Amino acid sequence: MRKRWIAAALSIVLLVSAPLSFSSGCGTSVVAGATDLMAGIKPNQVNTSYDAVKSYSAVIDFTIKLFQQSASPDKNSLISPLCVLYALAMTANGADGNTLAQMEDVFGIALPELNAYLHSYMSNISSSKNAKLSIANSIWFRDANVLTVNIDFLQINADYYRASIYKSPFDSSAVKAINKWVSDNTDGMIDEVLKNIDPEIMMFLINAIAFDAKWQDAYKDSQVRDGIFTALSGGKCNVAMMYSSENMYLDDGYATGFIKYYAGGRYAFAALLPNDGVLINEYIATLTGQSLAYTLRSAQDIEVSAAIPVFESEYELEMKKILWDMGMRDAFIDELANLTKLGSHAYRNLFVGSVFHKTFISVDPEGTKAAGVVIVEAEITSAREYKTVHLDRPFVYMLLDCETNLPFFIGAMTDVSQS
Repeated sequence: MRKRWIAAALSIVLLVSAPLSFSSGCGTSVVAGATDLMAGIKPNQVNTSYDAVKSYSAVIDFTIKLFQQSASPDKNSLISPLCVLYALAMTANGADGNTLAQMEDVFGIALPELNAYLHSYMSNISSSKNAKLSIANSIWFRDANVLTVNIDFLQINADYYRASIYKSPFDSSAVKAINKWVSDNTDGMIDEVLKNIDPEIMMFLINAIAFDAKWQDAYKDSQVRDGIFTALSGGKCNVAMMYSSENMYLDDGYATGFIKYYAGGRYAFAALLPNDGVLINEYIATLTGQSLAYTLRSAQDIEVSAAIPVFESEYELEMKKILWDMGMRDAFIDELANLTKLGSHAYRNLFVGSVFHKTFISVDPEGTKAAGVVIVEAEITSAREYKTVHLDRPFVYMLLDCETNLPFFIGAMTDVSQS
């Protein structure tokens, strides 16, 4: 049995046009079939001033809206809104005009402030032997003759996002190089995202997030017992349930849950179980960024008898329709996309062809390699308030940065047997 919580997410933005090329005077070091354009170039110091309250509000609103649009009505779902935001923000640094305006509307914040917020967030994440969170960004583009990429676009993404930047012939060696970069930056949890590269694809903008943490209080063998999970369909399956006593109780009026910490206390698992009679999809529809932020801020110091199932889950989806429905449209339309700050193609316009997102998570008694479920009942023991939360039916769960109160993963578990 694995002895940790682990989770990984990947987002890739694909820019499309005719077969392309790139010319640049910087960088010569070849890395696994690609030339590292940042070899010997140090990112500049940047202005990181931003309105912390406004930026947090925008990011958690984006988190909930993206989750609501991507949650599946009939299967488990899991996304990392932070992962998607990093990939899209890098892309937005190449956008202008109405294309940029639409992206900023979706973000809920102006791009310069988002750049500063995301740069600051990445600079201040903490990692230790028993609780590691890592964020990595890279940009890859085809080595041909008809594409000019603006150096300012590369520089701003290096400065704010520490992006590694490569040019490549986009042949089989590039497929191997990109897959290796993904595997290396997700600790092997996501090891393949490409099998080949279509000739119309000219650029990949990639964000990878990896999380690996042990519980603050690992489960003893006596705390892991057989249980039953009732799926959204009504079907029942046998699961191993992990029982513990926690001290942070959540209640938003529609659902109850708890927070369980990882080693060091910076990161936590949080779960919300809809009240009896409230379907999981109905509950998700009630969420707002403001309401979730308030629920997390208002966690009560009440003892909770908690139970989490042992499971693993993978999820992947194409996010083009989701982002389109959220208002990001021109970027996906050949004739309307304005990515002129990124660069130009000699014969055709550049536009976003796809936004692909993939996640993995798993949980076991000593740490996390997945997500949790929350189901809550209340009872009184003696004169002390006491809550019971056993995650044995569909629930919403998060991996939470307790310092910022920002979920960096959020998902819905509807059927443990799918994991």
